[in-house]
Amino acid sequence: MRPAVHQVLATLGYGDAIGHEVMGIQRVLRAAGYESEIFVQTADPRLEHLTQDYRDLRDASHPDNILIHHFSIGSRASRLAYALPDRMVLVYHNITPPEYFVDINKELVRLCFRGRRELALYKSRCDLALGDSEYNRQELDALGFTPTGVLPVVPGFDHLRAADSRTAGAFADDWVNVLFVGRVIPNKRFEDLIRAFHAYKTFFNPRSRLLLVGSHAGFERYVAMLHGMIARLDCRDVHLVGHVSNEELTAYYEVGDIFVSASEHEGFCVPLIESFYMGVPVLAYAATAVPSTMDGAGILYTDKDPMHLAALINAITEDRDLVDRVVDGQYAALARLEAKDFAATLLGYVDGVLASPRSSSSIVIA
Repeated sequence: MRPAVHQVLATLGYGDAIGHEVMGIQRVLRAAGYESEIFVQTADPRLEHLTQDYRDLRDASHPDNILIHHFSIGSRASRLAYALPDRMVLVYHNITPPEYFVDINKELVRLCFRGRRELALYKSRCDLALGDSEYNRQELDALGFTPTGVLPVVPGFDHLRAADSRTAGAFADDWVNVLFVGRVIPNKRFEDLIRAFHAYKTFFNPRSRLLLVGSHAGFERYVAMLHGMIARLDCRDVHLVGHVSNEELTAYYEVGDIFVSASEHEGFCVPLIESFYMGVPVLAYAATAVPSTMDGAGILYTDKDPMHLAALINAITEDRDLVDRVVDGQYAALARLEAKDFAATLLGYVDGVLASPRSSSSIVIA
């Protein structure tokens, strides 16, 4: 009987990068004839029908199977996966350094610290360790994993096909819309972006607004801090819009004049690629995986001085020819990314693991 190739992860989120990748992997595996289920500890209610409880993985487990383990944080699902006899392919989505969450979310500090500690234990457990970006693969190498490879994130864009016209209408005017999309968490450095926007609005363009699109669930203390900073700066026209539907997200990209990221830690950063797809010029801080994700496109910066970043925003938005050149470069980078054969890469890794000797450290339980 042909081995099954299942996936396990802590949580399956709606509309996030890991969720899109997990669903894409399952489609490829099933199309290739593999039995393939998704086992999770938690899932967004909109996706629960596509998943199975991680505890049911015991019944589906078999030493000949491959378990694709998506590792992004310590979890009970992760520890169960470690103990099963299946061959393992670890897909590493990066763990944000816990120091970003001190005094913001104590539970996440604990989980990130535990996750980074647990990750090292998998060096002898997995048959193959994959980063979903070259940056993440290099981190695996530095930890001593072998062999390693890259399973590239090739985002789908079906969720950006239709826009909510009501959202677009509220901001579709002659003002400059500075956009950022991402979960409202400290490593993305929203405070740096707000300071730069305040300088831009004060010294360059009063007819501008900042649109910050992303969930802030679990980070209410950080959001309160941001609101306090906005009040102290008397910085108007900053919109923390929260979690949005796909149709609303599309509308925000449509009205965005420039996408600006100040994030200091990214494992890949799918919104950069979504901006490429939507034709929004990107200005991003050159940290962690961001330069490799942008692949020579967009504009990178290294100086976070608010006036410097404000001047860059102004220089780009005021120059239509520059915007066109930047967007053309982004379309070219997107074409290079989409030309990568995700299915062939994934199936090649699966075939390679099946053809290789089992890891001597595999643990078999009764």
